[in-house]
Amino acid sequence: MGMGKAGFYYHGAKRLCYPPPRLALLLLVAVSFCFRKGGCQVQATQCRIQKCTTDFVSLTSHLNTALDVFDTEFCKALRAYSGCTHRTAKACRGNLVFHSAVLGISDLISQRNCSKDGPTSSTQTEVIHEPCSYHSRHQGMGKDIRTGIQDQPTYLFCGLFGDPHLRTFKDHFQTCKVEGAWPLIDNNYLSVQVTNVPVVPGSSATATNKITIIFKPYQDCTDQKVYQAVTDDLPAAFVDGTTSGGEGDTKSLLILEKAAGRHVEIFASYIGATIFVRQVGRYLTLAVRMPEELAIAYDETQDLQLCMNGCPTLERIDEGGIIPLPVLSLHQPVHQHQHQHQQHHRHQHSGPHQSHSVFTLESATAKCHDKLEVKDIYFHSCVFDLLTTGDANFTSAAFSALQDLEALHPQKERWHIFPSKGNGGPYFFHCSLLTLGLFFVVLVVL
Repeated sequence: MGMGKAGFYYHGAKRLCYPPPRLALLLLVAVSFCFRKGGCQVQATQCRIQKCTTDFVSLTSHLNTALDVFDTEFCKALRAYSGCTHRTAKACRGNLVFHSAVLGISDLISQRNCSKDGPTSSTQTEVIHEPCSYHSRHQGMGKDIRTGIQDQPTYLFCGLFGDPHLRTFKDHFQTCKVEGAWPLIDNNYLSVQVTNVPVVPGSSATATNKITIIFKPYQDCTDQKVYQAVTDDLPAAFVDGTTSGGEGDTKSLLILEKAAGRHVEIFASYIGATIFVRQVGRYLTLAVRMPEELAIAYDETQDLQLCMNGCPTLERIDEGGIIPLPVLSLHQPVHQHQHQHQQHHRHQHSGPHQSHSVFTLESATAKCHDKLEVKDIYFHSCVFDLLTTGDANFTSAAFSALQDLEALHPQKERWHIFPSKGNGGPYFFHCSLLTLGLFFVVLVVL
């Protein structure tokens, strides 16, 4: 049905709510029927189901599942959708798309425990445009001239976690060194900078221990606000002590603490941006969602942005999307000198958050598989981090990064990225690793 983010599946829950088989079948039949001999175009002049669906998408596309008001607003939109289908029922008699939508609405009302009686959301023409709401301002830009449908903004996602692994706005996945302070985002509305420190002495691997976020002043919506997090200090407030920005009851900038000292979420509704910051073990992770038109609003002096352009070539560890692993067989532990570095590092930086071990490829794979069932790039990054650092907390970091991706990335079909098979095959192809391991052993003996 093209129901959008808040349509027939719901991202906020741990399990997805898919349409029942009967609805999926009816949808397929309806689509095939529409494309035969222009059938949809004839019925569209009489049946207004497309308008009902468009209004529902418009009313729900801006809703964020993390906010307490999500359930209330989503149920109001469902009731409005249901009312719209009732008003056009006579004209849509015999229209399979209409009957599929009615079944879908009924299922969603049941899944979300919505009452059938109650307030409904206002339709698009009745929406009052708020100057400090990006979604409201975007609605005021009008409809597509060709389709008559309200234009929807395009959102981008960027994430940083682990050793560190970067997912750019273009969905490119990179593993980088980038030691020290680096800008992730730097446009006319938002700046995000991270500081990375070495994880294991003698290794190029680094991880993030400081994040600085600057929300730049925007009209009357907010003054400049700065948020800063460092290891063991993940505050639920900006540096000035406030937890929100903007005037009145509707805050254009808001911080919510999801887990004390471990997880905060920042909502900047005036620019349509959402940011998740976590501490996992001794290091920080970051996930950002923001509109494309604002993300690209910068000049040539701001072109060093890892989220936009990726890591500089000399700072990248991976090649062509393939993360290089230590040369290991399935049962061979991390090289002895690296193990000694880990022991020294553990002695210097031991604390309640760290859990170091010596992982083989087999044990690292099993550890990551406990949390990450799909063997995508997040799974392989997890294994890489365990072999490189010996810190089991990186397993949770990869899992949290995947959770944040599923909550914020606008395109479900692009959630999972799988390792490239170029440049010698998948980087976890066990036969290749065994061959390289044997070659390494022979080289050492000679």
